[in-house]
Amino acid sequence: MRFYVLRVATNKEDKVREGLVRKAKIEGLDLDGEKRVGRVLVPTERVRSMKGGVKKEADRKLYPGYVFVELETEADGRIPDKVWFMIKETDGVGDFIGSGGKPSPMTPKDQARMLEEAERPEEDVTLDVKFKKDDRVKVREGPFENFEGVVDEILADQGKVRIITSIFGRPTPLELEYWQIERADQ
Repeated sequence: MRFYVLRVATNKEDKVREGLVRKAKIEGLDLDGEKRVGRVLVPTERVRSMKGGVKKEADRKLYPGYVFVELETEADGRIPDKVWFMIKETDGVGDFIGSGGKPSPMTPKDQARMLEEAERPEEDVTLDVKFKKDDRVKVREGPFENFEGVVDEILADQGKVRIITSIFGRPTPLELEYWQIERADQ
């Protein structure tokens, strides 16, 4: 079985995945005797963010607008008609990704990378940080509003950023939450 990529309506990936799984079961395309449809994946990552001192976690899609479907093809490499029409008639499905209007499977290298990302353990929560060391930033809110500085350190475990700003002509460190600062060039 090889993975194929479907272009789908953005923010409808989960709905399309559920529809494909349900249709494959109804039509018997996922049974051991005739296993034509394997896994249907929408790779996501768990993202943690901080706002107002409150930690929030959410799932962010790694490939928005795409669903990955594992299919068993005919001996000549074609997708069986029954499977083709089942996929094409699912709400939200645009088209297969491929060349010359013909669906082509993912390369083994791309498939391995996508599977590694899709099967990453839940403990691997990434923090949604828009800044990095030495970025020029401006304070948006709080007692130091409109002060500019440079990011010195990202304090991910606390959900804060330490910046160095100039107060009375002296370099002064400030610890601020992510939402309190923005890029200085905005």
